[in-house]
Amino acid sequence: MSKGLLSVVCGNTPGMRGHLADLLLRGRSGTVVLAVSVTADDRRYPTVQRFASGLGPGEPPNRPSCRAATGDPAVIVRQDLAELARHRPGRPVVLAPSGDLDLLPFLADLWHAPIGVTPLARQYDLAPVAVGIDPAQLLRDLRCIHDSAAIRVGDAGRATTAEAAARLAEAADVLLVPDEPDEPDDEGGLARAGRAVLAHLNPSAALTPMPVGLDSAAARAARSALLAPLHHVVVASRLAGAFEPVGLLPRQVPVLDDVASVRWQARRPFHPQRLARALPTVMRSVARSRGHLWLASRPGSVVSWRSAGRHLELREEDRWLEEDTADAWHAASPERRTLAAWHWDPYFGERRSELVFVGAGLDRDRLCATLDAALLDDGELAAGPDGWRHLTDPLLGGPAVRGLLGP
Repeated sequence: MSKGLLSVVCGNTPGMRGHLADLLLRGRSGTVVLAVSVTADDRRYPTVQRFASGLGPGEPPNRPSCRAATGDPAVIVRQDLAELARHRPGRPVVLAPSGDLDLLPFLADLWHAPIGVTPLARQYDLAPVAVGIDPAQLLRDLRCIHDSAAIRVGDAGRATTAEAAARLAEAADVLLVPDEPDEPDDEGGLARAGRAVLAHLNPSAALTPMPVGLDSAAARAARSALLAPLHHVVVASRLAGAFEPVGLLPRQVPVLDDVASVRWQARRPFHPQRLARALPTVMRSVARSRGHLWLASRPGSVVSWRSAGRHLELREEDRWLEEDTADAWHAASPERRTLAAWHWDPYFGERRSELVFVGAGLDRDRLCATLDAALLDDGELAAGPDGWRHLTDPLLGGPAVRGLLGP
């Protein structure tokens, strides 16, 4: 059976997603767009609605254009895609999920089928993940502190609107952004600032102008870039780290319109009380931050760090890899195993902290000095893990905490 090409498009507004779907629908004959939206409620599983456009009469047989089901979104969408592949082998499909899903983990779940199920990789090649971004809306979302109505982020449940907006931009292989407005009004200023933030959120993504029409030279060039299949090794690497708490963080890029990124690393663990007291200073002017840290009160645990806008989440995610834990090494992604070997310390092993901050007017020296001061000093370090476990922990003393920083 010949493979079809699966393109994934999304947007931070319905218009952006719809325009990208229409753009690719015109790309190749026989293309089908499968739009997906998720409605979460108090039940265990959400309601997953799918709408297919571009199907011919009776293709596939007895398939209505609109469907709804309750269950795991990845399982439901995988069944739809497998059905399309059986009845339309080798034909292109555009998958257009709404902002109701945490895009990269959703794709990882979708692509890696459980035992006994045919993997999508045997039926489709994956094209670059394309995300259309309205930069002014991105900035507005990053300032929002409310929970999103439906976003599902693994087992963590819902995320804030700001966190969902940041994750969507970070999931893209290609970011398509409208041309900057000619008039230097407030909206134009927001758009320029949003572009600068976007360049720091996902510096590895190709930043491409969103074509206005569907048949222009710019539209044809955009389609050509978006319809080239990714190498299977690239796909495997991209999706393998979707659930890893220790992974590659975005590289730093030059300051753009006063927006900067700061990378900070340390080999020593954090003192939980000093880190808690330092948070208001650390988070000043930060629009987005993420990474992982080693907290002395949790010496064996990887603690993930994510913030978007004024909302910070610290979560105990996983265990650090040890020399004698063969099962844990086997379960870790190749990317994490490579990073662990690269950064391995004879005494600390994999343990280390690494954080990246993005924001306007960040003071790198102040930020790094504040974080350095929150680490254990020589005397505290000498006490060892048995002594650290008894440190008062206002951050993770109980279940993982989520809270607002500042008024």
